[in-house]
Amino acid sequence: MDFNQYQKFTKKTAVYPKIGKSFIYPMIGLSGEVGEVAEKIKKIFRDKKGRVSKTDKQELSKELGDVLWYVSQLATEFGLPLDEIVNGNVEKLNSRFKRGKINGSGDNR
Repeated sequence: MDFNQYQKFTKKTAVYPKIGKSFIYPMIGLSGEVGEVAEKIKKIFRDKKGRVSKTDKQELSKELGDVLWYVSQLATEFGLPLDEIVNGNVEKLNSRFKRGKINGSGDNR
């Protein structure tokens, strides 16, 4: 499945309340899911001294899937095809890499 197929599939499963603009719910959901990923990683360091188990990887995979779902829905709400987002990001990173600008800050480096 490519990114655009995934985006079309996730749109079928997107049932969320209408609160303000249509992009608000997926943005709030994305923030929450990123927080869940961070919590799992925090606990790996806090409780396991950074050792990652097979179960940890499985749980992280589930949470990252949720992150991807919300990214897909947010892109959909703005009419942005995921394939275009991915390809644009690859171009940006390749350009930065070729120019020695991977490190640093700012969107237009």
